[in-house]
Amino acid sequence: MNNYKIIDEKTWSRAIHCAIFRNYIEPNFCVTFEVDVTNFYKKIKAQNLSFTLSMVYAVCKCANDVENFRYRFLDDKIVLFDKIDTAFTLLDKNTELFKVVNVPFVENLQDYVELAKKISDAQKEYFTAPLGNDIFQCSPMNFLTYTHISHTISGKKRYFNANF
Repeated sequence: MNNYKIIDEKTWSRAIHCAIFRNYIEPNFCVTFEVDVTNFYKKIKAQNLSFTLSMVYAVCKCANDVENFRYRFLDDKIVLFDKIDTAFTLLDKNTELFKVVNVPFVENLQDYVELAKKISDAQKEYFTAPLGNDIFQCSPMNFLTYTHISHTISGKKRYFNANF
């Protein structure tokens, strides 16, 4: 688990909003929009990097840069993580089933892509463990065009996670 600090709800400016939504089954919302990634794609391909793994990195890097995306519930307290790691789905072309790959977030694009490839190539299981609370979940599907995706929600209260 990543480092975090416990937030004092008595002085936290977002406490009133948290109190309203903290017991909702699905206290999140989804925003979708199209993004032109042409220049990003050219840059990634020029570096001979995986587009899918690079996109997971880029989205999670941006999300990690936003403090409000790093708040979570932990032991019924609100905490702010220093960083949030990644989990992404990856299709196994042999079985046509996906596996969920957990990769610690690292700041450098090339280092992240290399680590993600190493972990995903070595992982034979489809699911290695329940996802931690300090995870951004990604479902990269660069083989199709879509404008919305929702992840399954366990129904647990005090669930707060970002899906990309």
